[in-house]
Amino acid sequence: MIKQIKNQTIGDNIFDGIVAILLLLAVLVCVYPFLYVVSVALSSGEAVNKGLVTLLPVDLNLDAMKTVLKYEQLWISYGNTIFYTIVGTILNVAFTCLAAYPLSKRTFCFRKPLNFLLAFTMYFSGGLIPIYIVVTSLGLYNKRLAMLVPVLVSAYNVMICRSAFESISDELFEEAELEGANDFLIMHKIAIPLIKPTLAVLTLYYAVARYNDFFNAMLYISDKKLEPLQLFLRRILLEASTEIMQTTSISMAAASQSTLQVRYVCIVVSVVPIMLVVPFVQKYLVEGTMLGAVKG
Repeated sequence: MIKQIKNQTIGDNIFDGIVAILLLLAVLVCVYPFLYVVSVALSSGEAVNKGLVTLLPVDLNLDAMKTVLKYEQLWISYGNTIFYTIVGTILNVAFTCLAAYPLSKRTFCFRKPLNFLLAFTMYFSGGLIPIYIVVTSLGLYNKRLAMLVPVLVSAYNVMICRSAFESISDELFEEAELEGANDFLIMHKIAIPLIKPTLAVLTLYYAVARYNDFFNAMLYISDKKLEPLQLFLRRILLEASTEIMQTTSISMAAASQSTLQVRYVCIVVSVVPIMLVVPFVQKYLVEGTMLGAVKG
């Protein structure tokens, strides 16, 4: 290691220094906004209104946090998001496997045309208005199914899952068929257990998309009792930032807080679940970046 360092040229050292500086700048660009939001959420309303908060909390105060946590609609939206994320992800993974498994079988007679149609949908679609008309015509408007059915399967994820199934040796399937196993049994007992790493990554992709989804809710959900957390957060940030202040019974001190602080508290509260989950799924995030890479 020491010899390698000694053998580095001046150009190599300059390059390493530039990379280190760029990396440091990237970290600061990513970390500072989040740190600032947390600091505003934990500072006093007076310090926020005077613009005294720059990096760390000023006059640590939890009144804004307590005000937001008392708002009932926040918890209703939280519950809806948890439901949409868990149920939606389970349905996504199940239907992705059901679509990918037959498309991976070379003996499936409709394999080529269906694969073509699957790829076709990635580049062309009917458009937003036709999709909206279909969803509303099916009576799904203001129904929980409106958040689950329109995004039930991702064509890209089906292709990834199909490739994982194709990597399994055909001999395993042939031996199972000789033993009398049908396609559903083979898929459940043999194919799916062998592609668990791929399914773990796809589950993560689907779960993140479900948790962050607000556009479908904005289109198909108008009942506040059914809206997800992201749609609630959007309304607080853009449309009605004083909603919590007006509808929550708060003290005079809390009433003096700026609406900016209430917005930032809502952001912090919505990010907490992701912060708690990320450490446990970090290894799958790394696998996800390598998914589909060429192996040497």
